[in-house]
Formats: sequence, structure tokens, C-alpha cells
Amino acid sequence: MQNKIVTLALQGGGSHGAFTWGVLDRLLEDTRIELEGISGASAGAMNATVLAHGFCKAGREGAREALAAFWGRIAIKEPFSFLAPEIQSGGGSLFNQSAPAGMQALLAMTRFFSPTQLNPFDINPLRDILQEQIDFERLRHTGTIKLFIAATRVSTGTLKIFRNRDLTLDALLASACLPSMHRPVEIDGEAYWDGGLTANPPIFPLLYRCSARDLMVVLLHPCSRPGTPTTITEIGQRLSEISFSSAFFTELGGLALAKREAETAMFAFGTLERRLKRLNMHVLEANDLMSQLDVMSKLNTKTSFIHALHAEGRATAQRWLESHFHTLGHRSSFDLGRYLQ
Repeated sequence: MQNKIVTLALQGGGSHGAFTWGVLDRLLEDTRIELEGISGASAGAMNATVLAHGFCKAGREGAREALAAFWGRIAIKEPFSFLAPEIQSGGGSLFNQSAPAGMQALLAMTRFFSPTQLNPFDINPLRDILQEQIDFERLRHTGTIKLFIAATRVSTGTLKIFRNRDLTLDALLASACLPSMHRPVEIDGEAYWDGGLTANPPIFPLLYRCSARDLMVVLLHPCSRPGTPTTITEIGQRLSEISFSSAFFTELGGLALAKREAETAMFAFGTLERRLKRLNMHVLEANDLMSQLDVMSKLNTKTSFIHALHAEGRATAQRWLESHFHTLGHRSSFDLGRYLQ
């Protein structure tokens, strides 16, 4: 059987990215699937880059080991270890909607203090982890998986895509730079914030720069929530989800329209038109689970929480493979038409 070549688009969402780790872990086990390119923002960018670096070193198993090592380090790191111990403390059971007290205190502080005031030394545990685990020089010159890492220009609010050839530690940190918690990352005189603000995850680079006809999206934000938020906490949580998902849904709407026009055209002369006509879309998500998690759980790096999300991701990928693997190369398993206006 001929292998199925796919591209991946990975959504960001803090420690919820451990769910994506689980999905990737299972997909990498399946030797029938080959990866041509990966796009990502924030935690999706971390997963994409760590996977590509591990693959560059030792193929599939190298990618799996690299992801496990990365999340193993995340799981033992406090998200903001410069805070006093009493601020770090807090409990909360697995998949509990109630956020640990320490995280509530942290987010409350970000409403009154800027990142420069809250974190004057710009301490970022991710910087040390990534610097130790990723050889960016090697990835730029010998990486075989195409990478498209999203960041947001602070000055214009527009999207910046970092590809393999210009990927650096700062570029990756820029993709995960939350404005309320970290000062902007400056690259070549331009300041950047979290890529999830403008593309979460970016889709069109995978169309323009890759040839695979199957595009798989791994979502972390719930696409829908039952009921209408009424409390301050519920409203704030839903606003956060919408702000980090709106660009993606807008892009899906544009993609759906462009694909429809390409499919109904009598002739497809352009490369992009031909790509759109043969494009198959697939989505892996756990909407029910993610709807149970509040926004502050994205800062939860407890080992039990991280590994539970990983297990859920693996299970989701397994179910998808059992139900939809046969669609790869033939048709979409996701109804893109629902986003047509």
C-alpha cells in the first residue's frame, strides 16, 4: 500500500498542547502516514518544531522521543518559577473546571501589572528547555519537514510566518509570547506577540508551499459551547477562546469559498486552483473534553494533567485512524462547506 502524505496544522493552547502531543505520538507510530509540512502557533509551534527536529535526527522514533522529552520537561516546570512559593501553590483535580488558586492569583496579577513589572528579568522557562533540546542551525539546514511557524507583528497586528530557513529560538518564543505575561520578542527590529492572535493555526502556507492533498488540523479550543456565558469568569473564558479562534474560522471560511469556486470552475489553470480542487480536509479534536477545561488550565503543568491530555490525544488519533484513514488521498472527512456564508 502506498503511504499517505499529509500536512498538519496545529492549534495553540498552552499546556493543552499535550493533547496534540498525544495525537502526534500516535500518528508517528503509523508508518502508512508521511508528513510533508507542519504549521503551528504557540504550543502548536512548539510541537511542530520539536517533532521536526527529532525527525531530522532519528526519523519517526526520534520525533516521538523528542516530543516525550520536551513535554517531560514541561511537566516538571512551574510555568512561572520566579513567583513566590505561595503564588505557585494550588490544587485541583484532573480535568476539573476549577483552576488552581495559584493560577487564579497569577492571572489576577496580569490585570494590574505589565510583563515588565511582573517579570522584570523576562524569565521564561521555555527558553531554557528549547535551547537545550533543539539545534536550530541543524534544523534550518537539514530539516526535511517543512515548518510554518506563526507570530504576530505588534506594530501592525499582521501575521508573520517563520519558515525553516529563518527559524530561530527567538522566532519560536515569539510564537508563544502571550502579551499579558511576556514582553514582546524583538527580531530584526520588529516586536512580536503570540501567533495565535492572527492564525491559530495557519492554513494557507500549507496550500501554497506543500503538495500533499490531505490537510489534518488538530484543534485545542472548543468549536462550540452549550449555553450562554453569564458570569464574569464564563464571559472572560469564552472571549479568550473566541479571540484565539476567530482568525482560524475566518481562514476556514475563505478556504471554503475558494475551494467551492475552484471546484465549480470549468477549467483550473492555476496551481492554487488545482490544489484547492484536490484538497481534502480532516480535523482531530476533543470538543467535549476541552469544553470542560477552563482557560487557566492552560497554565497547568502538573505531570498527571499533562499525561492525561497525552492519553486523550492518542485515543482521539486512534479513533480517527480507525474511522477515517481510508479517506486519506480520496476525500475529506471534515465538512468544510459548513463555513460557507
